[in-house]
Parts: sequence; structure tokens; C-alpha cells
Amino acid sequence: MQYKLGIIGGTGIYDLEGIKVRERVLPDTPYGKASGEFIIGELYGKEVVFLPRHGKGHHIAPTFINYRANIYGMKRLGVTHLISISAVGSFKDELNPGSIVFVDQYVDRTKERVHDTFFDEGVAVHIAFADPVCPSLHAKLIEIAKELGIDYAPWGTYLNIEGPAFSTRAESRLYRSWGMDVIGMTSLYEAKLAREAEMHFAPIAQVTDCDSWKEESVDVAVVLGNLGKALTITRAVIRKFIEEFPYPASSCACETALRGALVTDPAVIPDLLKKKYELLLNKYL
Repeated sequence: MQYKLGIIGGTGIYDLEGIKVRERVLPDTPYGKASGEFIIGELYGKEVVFLPRHGKGHHIAPTFINYRANIYGMKRLGVTHLISISAVGSFKDELNPGSIVFVDQYVDRTKERVHDTFFDEGVAVHIAFADPVCPSLHAKLIEIAKELGIDYAPWGTYLNIEGPAFSTRAESRLYRSWGMDVIGMTSLYEAKLAREAEMHFAPIAQVTDCDSWKEESVDVAVVLGNLGKALTITRAVIRKFIEEFPYPASSCACETALRGALVTDPAVIPDLLKKKYELLLNKYL
């Protein structure tokens, strides 16, 4: 199998420094338009597909991002391994602004977002999601961080809120009492959809603030003010990750995540829907 790397950039990462752009494409999807053009190019000798999550000029708020079109577009372009970068707040004293966290778990506190699955009509698909992050990619990120000697946390639970407002102080202290590690507004949807797309997925969470549980509350100025150090660390990790990609074949189940997940009898799925889901379900129909 030929492996291809995709990267979704979050706040502060709207391009990949040094990439030799080959083309910019906006692939058709059954789910509407993606956040913007997908940049396909070469970086450190490897082919990479890049997409800024919030669009050009950061004009799309978390609630209104078309996560399905973004991930489907990556799948259509042949991406097999996906790294997602996002800014987060910290609930732990030891997770300082400027550090990064290799998230391995999620808790969902969204309320308005309903598009966290590709299979929205005519089929019932239930993916296993107990461990939402690819273990092999996660392990590789930790290995790279150790080699670089950077400030990082090897694990963490990401609490995904609706946004776009930050938490109240009461909410923040409640989430901290639950044992959450970081808080953000984007990464969980990408993890779910990447699993349905049978991609290897791993997030990099950049700590920019301490949410609202401390005396100093979070606002955009605080986030952007602390982002610089985290960006430097993240870019170093991404560079080494790309340089060493691809890795030995993984023993994880990411590439077969839909095996056994389709409950619907294929015989009752209309041809029109089979066409819609062809890219995702074809080998199981």
C-alpha cells in the first residue's frame, strides 16, 4: 500500500514553511466545500497534502467548519496518515503554555454539531472508538519529541467544547475537576471522521493558555501571545515526522476500521447511496 501524509493546520499554522507547491485543488465531496484549497507539494523530500482548518485568513469559526468535506477531501486525495494541529487551553499546572500535548483521548461537550459522521442517510455504521488515536502514529510522535528534547506531554484527554466562546470560570473548574487535561473546539470531529475514513490519525495540541480556571482568564490576545513557542516546537516535530515518513507497516486496525461496522444489509442500500459512500465503503459492499 502506498502511504501519503496529510496535515491539518490550526490557529497559527496556515501554511507549511518550505513546501514546494505542486498544485492547489478543491476536490468535490458529497458534503459540500472544504475550508479551502488543499495544497499538494513536496516537503523534506516527501509528498504532503496540507489544509488550513479555518481557511484563508482564519475566517471559519470551529462550529462552522465543514469537517466532513475536509476529511473526505483528504481521503479523495489519497491521504492515509493524518496529523491534526490545534491550539488548546490547559487544565494542569504541569502543562504550561508553549508546550505541546500528544492527545490520546477525547470527551465531547459539543451541542450544535451534528455532522460528525459521513454516514448520515440510508446506512447504519458504528465504528469502534474506544481508542480514537492511531497508536503507531502516537508512539512515533512521542519518539520524535524525546529525540528533540522538547517540552511535551505524551498523553492527554482533550475536552471538545462547542465554542466559539471560551469557557466560563465555573465550566473551566468543573472540567478540571473531571480530570480533563486540555480543552479545545476542533480536534474530536477530525478524529471521528478520520476513523470512518480508515486513516491513521494523531493530533498535536499546542498549549496556549490555562483556560479560565486560574485568575487570569483566556482571551484571543492571551492565546496568540503564547502561541509562538508552541509553534516553534510543533514545526520541529512536523519536520522530523515528515523526514522519517513513511514508517514500518502498522499493526493497528485503522485501515480496517469499517470492517464489521456496517450493520445495514448492502442489498437494501440504494445505488445512489452506494455511489455516495463508494470512496469509504466500497470494499465492504
